[in-house]
Amino acid sequence: MDGSTPDSLSPILQRLREAHARRTPDYAQRMDDLGRLRAAVKRHADDIVAAVAADFGRRSRHETLLSDVMTVLHDIDHARRHLRRWMKPTRVGTDWLFWPARSEIRYQPVGVVGIISPWNYPVNLALMPLAAAIAAGNHAMLKPSELTPRTSELLKTLVSEVFPEDRVAVILGGPEVAASFSALPFDHLFFTGSTQVGRLVMQAAAKNLTPVTLELGGKSPCIIAPDYPVDTAAARIAAGKFLNAGQTCIAPDYLLVHQDRVDAMVAALDREVRSRYPVLSRSADYTSIVNDRQYQRLQSLLTEAEAAGAKVLPLNPAQEPLPPSMRVMAPTLVLGVRPDMRLMQEEIFGPILPILPYRHVDEAVSYVNAHDRPLALYHFDLDRERTERVLDHTIAGGVSVNDTVLHIAQANLPFGGIGPSGIGHYHGRFGFLTFSKQKPVFYQARLSSMALMKPPYRKLADFLIKFLTR
Repeated sequence: MDGSTPDSLSPILQRLREAHARRTPDYAQRMDDLGRLRAAVKRHADDIVAAVAADFGRRSRHETLLSDVMTVLHDIDHARRHLRRWMKPTRVGTDWLFWPARSEIRYQPVGVVGIISPWNYPVNLALMPLAAAIAAGNHAMLKPSELTPRTSELLKTLVSEVFPEDRVAVILGGPEVAASFSALPFDHLFFTGSTQVGRLVMQAAAKNLTPVTLELGGKSPCIIAPDYPVDTAAARIAAGKFLNAGQTCIAPDYLLVHQDRVDAMVAALDREVRSRYPVLSRSADYTSIVNDRQYQRLQSLLTEAEAAGAKVLPLNPAQEPLPPSMRVMAPTLVLGVRPDMRLMQEEIFGPILPILPYRHVDEAVSYVNAHDRPLALYHFDLDRERTERVLDHTIAGGVSVNDTVLHIAQANLPFGGIGPSGIGHYHGRFGFLTFSKQKPVFYQARLSSMALMKPPYRKLADFLIKFLTR
């Protein structure tokens, strides 16, 4: 798969930049590109399912179609519906002092965009930022993950069917190529991945003053109010947590549950797992851990937590053996965790769910605020006043109230983190804006009020300055 070398990347970027300078994609071209990209994704839907399943070892067909196919199609459809309006210059107000001049904001493509995508949703997180870059009129270089090689090869094939090589290039390769890719002088660099790698990407981009969007991760909490229905919360938490076996950047990372309801929450989550995945080893709906390294990392988190006194509760309805070679990890609850455990310091990125008790909701909020700002926050509550208080007193990349994960599927909401969980936003118009230069333009009128404010200054100028600085 390693078809590109670091030395080969600069000429590719130069080719894309020269082509963009010769002809910037107009509205018709962008619409055509997006339409053909949509058709290619739909045409290759079965290939995507097969490639992703092969890379993971086992991946739910429905999860792939929902998260890696439907989401991309939906995003492209949204962009095509609204693109003409997005591209139209926006009239803005002009300060009365400068009347009758007028002002507007124009939206221009930045040029050539670099995109580095991860392995957990290898099609979604590659093609959604690519679609946004194309909608904004850019050319692009895409570096998909080497950890999902079959899907990355398919992405290269799919993209080559849609775009000429001087408009979009797909770069395959491992960490060395990724590092060189990050150091290229793109007009914008978009990265999705871990906070640790995001820091390295930002460092590399800074040498060229390349603007970056970093979609990272972190520990996304769930706060469940004392009187919220436990069964409803468990069903919605299980849906978000065990999707893709927890290998989701916005998956609930830990639960904050009132101390009197911890046992009830454990029982409710156990019931959910039994109903959804009665036989884990043969379930077509339950996804494997992507590789041995990730599987061993997750096991080590559990081993260390248990050795430190935590109670580990695997939810394995059939009590079946799950050998490491399968890389199938049972949904696992962990009680009695401490803040100094790796389990509570690292993003889990797997089907492990610590449960922390609290006495008052304010105590739960304080715990969230004592840690890095998360990519997502989930609050389950039927009390509007208390919900508003939680929203007002926490900061997160995005929030779902009384559910998990679903805020990411809203095309009219920006998606992105804050601080260690990310920089910048995309999805819908927010992706278009990320990959556009919002150019301010001031149009002077035939008669300029500024004619009164030029040397040699006279009494009128004195009067106006005195009035304006009063």
